[in-house]
Amino acid sequence: MFAPLLLLQARRTARRTPRLDPASGADRGIIPGAVPLLRVVVIGESTAAGVGASQHAEALPGYLAGALSDRRDCGVTWTAVGKNGATARKVFRELVPALNGASPDIVVITVGINDLIRRRPLRSWSLDLTALVAALRGRYDHAQVIVAGMPPVHRFPALPQPLRTVMGARARAMDRIMREVARTYGALHVPMDPAMAADPGLFASDGFHPSPAGYRVWAQDLANALDSRIEHGIVPSNGNGAVHAPGTANGSAVEAVRGVVASAVAVDVRERPS
Repeated sequence: MFAPLLLLQARRTARRTPRLDPASGADRGIIPGAVPLLRVVVIGESTAAGVGASQHAEALPGYLAGALSDRRDCGVTWTAVGKNGATARKVFRELVPALNGASPDIVVITVGINDLIRRRPLRSWSLDLTALVAALRGRYDHAQVIVAGMPPVHRFPALPQPLRTVMGARARAMDRIMREVARTYGALHVPMDPAMAADPGLFASDGFHPSPAGYRVWAQDLANALDSRIEHGIVPSNGNGAVHAPGTANGSAVEAVRGVVASAVAVDVRERPS
């Protein structure tokens, strides 16, 4: 019975939300420091493209490079490979091939919000994400692949109720799938702290994307998660701050992903408005 209201709210929100441009300037840079350099690539949707910031250096790639340089006392190169509006499938098909020649130590994947907006079926979302993570793990088997978790959509100031609650529930189902796919393929899933959404200053003017301050906080969280993974011996450091992830998925791990997808689909059906 909520479907007409949700559709109305979604259309009204789309009309009223300002459309921000991706970050301008160089899509790669370097934080000077000791050698050997740590090489970071951020690939994905609008957040990888720096929407909400004026320069990539003030978005996720630049701030993450700075955070890693501070922690490891080394130089860090960063590269942003993002496309506004990209789904996980588009990132896999169009942006991964564009990485030819890159040899990153850390790859950060930011996808999900566009699949959420387009209401990509959860089974299809799982397949798209699996293809993306597996491709990057296979291409860069020496690198640590980080899957950035879904944002706290249930707290987005740009979304009215009950649209916010419905989209938030689906985003959490998608995040559970992200966590299991990452675990299966030896990547690191880093959930986004819901507390970020409590501070309006961490949002850009559209109420969807991070502001430069939001990108800085997010980058610190990703760097902290990577540090914790190394300190707890889950993956070893290679000496210059990079980490090596475990190998490819086995049969039982793939079955675990399927189980999580089935559970998420069941929850999604129960929570979907009639």
